[in-house]
Amino acid sequence: MHSTATQLKLSIRHWVRAFLYPRPLLGLFFLPRFLGHWAQYTRAAGAQKIGVLDLQPCLGDWSTHTPFDAHYFYQGAWLARRLSGAKPERHVDIGSSVLTMSVLSAWVDTVFVDYRPLKASLPGLGSVAGDILSLPFADNSLASLSCLHVIEHIGLGRYGDPIDPQGSVKAALELQRIVRPGGKLFISLPVGRERICFNAHRVHAPDSVMNMFPQLRLAEFSYVDDAGQLRERQQPCSASDLRYGCGFFQFEKPIP
Repeated sequence: MHSTATQLKLSIRHWVRAFLYPRPLLGLFFLPRFLGHWAQYTRAAGAQKIGVLDLQPCLGDWSTHTPFDAHYFYQGAWLARRLSGAKPERHVDIGSSVLTMSVLSAWVDTVFVDYRPLKASLPGLGSVAGDILSLPFADNSLASLSCLHVIEHIGLGRYGDPIDPQGSVKAALELQRIVRPGGKLFISLPVGRERICFNAHRVHAPDSVMNMFPQLRLAEFSYVDDAGQLRERQQPCSASDLRYGCGFFQFEKPIP
């Protein structure tokens, strides 16, 4: 049973979060509606008593459509569809969304690699500790590899990593190293007008991304545009002028 002090801490945390998520201070606009609904509920016949410390306001969820992050929504769908067609015996992912990996592991054995190991138990999903700049795999060893919305962060210090202006390039070369001949690499990252949004991420021109993987061949390119629309099987140059798109690159390592 929670003590009063613990309940008070949780209550404060809930209220603070209500005004920060999904957008800072947006909750102020919806606070009167919340208070009105609270009063309406407590007066309704058969209503259960609500303790003040048990209030957990959700102030920004009233919308006419289901909100989603277009980059993450479409990149997971893109990867799942490509793996469904390729049917690899095992798939290895480096640092992508664990929610995506949990779904993929239902039908393909999946190994998730991250600097911070995933402490979860799920059939078909394994977790390995690893640094994207020094991955625990031999050269030319993996048939199916993904890294979604990750390498644009490397070397900017955002997640406690060392500062390195060449972080994205070094990560790309390390991914390239472990793909075996005939193997596939699925990668996504912000594309458009090339720049560094310190210390959040880098945005790369599509041509720059392809130059990061000199030993690989681009098999397919798709992207999410600035309006959040998925554009499948396009030419990389079509995404060069985006402000903040997300490019999906399917690379293959040629067989000698």
